[in-house]
Amino acid sequence: MGMLNDKETIEVPGSVLLLAQGRNEPLGLRNAPARTSRSSLPTGFTQDAPPLPARRDEDNKKKTKDGQIILEPQPDDSGNDPLNWPAWRRDTALLSLGLYCMVGGGITPIMAAGFTDVANDYHIDVSEVSYTTGLYMMGLGIGCVIFSPTAILYGKRPVYLYSAILFIISAVWCALSPNFASLIVARIFQGIAVSPVECLPSATIAEIFYLHERAYRIGVYTLLLLGGKNLVPLVSAAVIQRLGWRWVFWIVAMVVALCGTLLFFFVPETFWDRSPIPRSRQHPKRPGLFSRRSSARQMSKSRLSVHTATNSQKPAVDLSEEKPIESHTQPTSPTTQLRHKNVHVGFAPGPDGDSKLDSEHLRDSLAITPTGDAAGPRSDREKEPEFVGDSTPATPITKTDTVPNTPRPVISRSQSNSSAWSRANRDNSNRLAPSTPDMRSVNSPYQKDRPDPDDYFRVEEGRSTAVPGTVQSDTESEKMSFSNLATITKGQAYTHALRKAPPKTFTQHLRVHYGRLNQDKWWKAAIRPLILFSYPSVLWSAAVYACSVGWLIVISESVAVIYREGSYHFSALQTGLVYISPFVGGVLGTAVAGKVSDIIVKAMARRNGGLYEPEFRLVMAAPVALTTVIGLMGFGWSADENDAWIVPTVFFGVVSFGCSLGSTTSITFCVDSYRQYAGEALVTLNFSKNVLHGLVFSLFVTGWLTHDGSKTVFIWIGVIQLIVLLFTIPMYIYGKRARMWTVRKNFMEKF
Repeated sequence: MGMLNDKETIEVPGSVLLLAQGRNEPLGLRNAPARTSRSSLPTGFTQDAPPLPARRDEDNKKKTKDGQIILEPQPDDSGNDPLNWPAWRRDTALLSLGLYCMVGGGITPIMAAGFTDVANDYHIDVSEVSYTTGLYMMGLGIGCVIFSPTAILYGKRPVYLYSAILFIISAVWCALSPNFASLIVARIFQGIAVSPVECLPSATIAEIFYLHERAYRIGVYTLLLLGGKNLVPLVSAAVIQRLGWRWVFWIVAMVVALCGTLLFFFVPETFWDRSPIPRSRQHPKRPGLFSRRSSARQMSKSRLSVHTATNSQKPAVDLSEEKPIESHTQPTSPTTQLRHKNVHVGFAPGPDGDSKLDSEHLRDSLAITPTGDAAGPRSDREKEPEFVGDSTPATPITKTDTVPNTPRPVISRSQSNSSAWSRANRDNSNRLAPSTPDMRSVNSPYQKDRPDPDDYFRVEEGRSTAVPGTVQSDTESEKMSFSNLATITKGQAYTHALRKAPPKTFTQHLRVHYGRLNQDKWWKAAIRPLILFSYPSVLWSAAVYACSVGWLIVISESVAVIYREGSYHFSALQTGLVYISPFVGGVLGTAVAGKVSDIIVKAMARRNGGLYEPEFRLVMAAPVALTTVIGLMGFGWSADENDAWIVPTVFFGVVSFGCSLGSTTSITFCVDSYRQYAGEALVTLNFSKNVLHGLVFSLFVTGWLTHDGSKTVFIWIGVIQLIVLLFTIPMYIYGKRARMWTVRKNFMEKF
């Protein structure tokens, strides 16, 4: 397909083998570096996919009510899991957050129609007013770098609420600014306050909705964000004309106060750690020479004592007519004290019958009686097993008064040799207690003593969550144990406490802060998005995304110069109505981009033998270049030639259509290339759009437009856009090699 493969391997992370409809297998997972830090976006854990789906595993997975869709990710059996929240709560959180994003997204060009009014109030040139937009975007870029790692460490809810408070303060500051310098500083802080709108909502949506639900919800979020960028300037233009530009910020403060109230009541903390707790790799230390000799000496003594006791009891006991022994101490036959290599201890079922042996296991099972005969477990012995292990010293088994009629264990060849946890939970009398009931079961006795869900981090270090003397399954002991805190993160501790707690009430969900959720260093989490600039795929995506969104900001800064001070002599309201055109173009571009891109990608993958490459997305750069270059040059040329106002307005819509295609293409290509770094990549793209493009061009584009005219300015801007998109050609040819190069260098995991 015109791409160069890597010289050493064909399995490059990012490539996907499309096996069938709804089924694919990622390639290069063995070469992909493992993450060593948290991300704001839950991207999941890459695994080698089996060649064929296991039917039993598929049946065991949770599905939708109609049984047609397997839930991804799989939810926990807890009412506190955000995926298990009622649908009304999740959708209310989405709409509350979407309204906040709509207001935040429209703050960038909110003063576009009022540049002339601000210039008249402060007695400055109109070109200088554009600094309020450029420096605001600089605040957006800085805020993304600040709030994204903060949300990773402390959760998203406090970030949303504190940003809303800062948003209100900055809006009041803008309305009361006595001079232009004060307005500039207020706009910078306003950009910092609004920045969570760009970098966090997609992660929140991924945490509260299943995979099959996300596309529609992300579409709603995108539509609200896009609507804010184009409709808020229209409303602000009407306010500027009727009440003045300061009242725009007073109204913004009121609306944000309403949004903040909705966030407080309807957007709870959505963090839920779904990462598995790794098993401890610390194996028991091999005993030294002296300890081995001491153990051998003790073993020989115990064997001698048992042999003597057995011989002394032979005349008194008739094995052929054995009667029940009422003594609390029973001698064990020497045959049961021998170490067996291929036999392992089995456990009788617990009181609730949850841990039953398979029929296949029962065929290979052997019950050991006190005399060494083989027999099945008796009905009166199904309460609690005794321990007769292959590693226990040959000492008599002592019964306690509290555990009568204990059955003998079942020795099974088919069970795994994982008895380290059972030995650790064995008491001094070599007795095993019943298996622990499922702590997530409603009928579990542990439900009576469940802690207050607010006591998340009050678990003492080294404290076990199981009742003393109980044995948990191997999986549960790994999942619940807090004794090995070296492998348990704070996020897992927080999730574990919620998992065993009762469902939180509406009032408990109003808590703002839950402490630190991850132990990553803040400065490392903040610098990681900047490291992604060394990845060619991310660098290309950042450049295209910055230009796609940035040119719309440049046009918004020039709208007042062209429509109000130019030959059209529009009022503030008429200037605001111009934004209907880019709104329509943006909606159409967003609707078309995903569909057309998917059709092209599937067709290319079929021609490529079913192998999908992220570089297939780059084909969309052709319509992006066509629409944006024509739109930019046509907008400037028609405005300079004093064509009818509808002509540059239509070209404005064409630019918006092409920019929607470009932003969608850059994001999908970036995420497909590095799914494990999707959270940081979104911050990288927003940083480049706000700081490297929005700030830089705002410093000179308005003055350039005043001196040279719109024709010269936008022709050169179209040339810049064409040059940037021409880098798509080498990116398509060498992109696969570049991806493998970044895997070998592994820059992200070195910081």
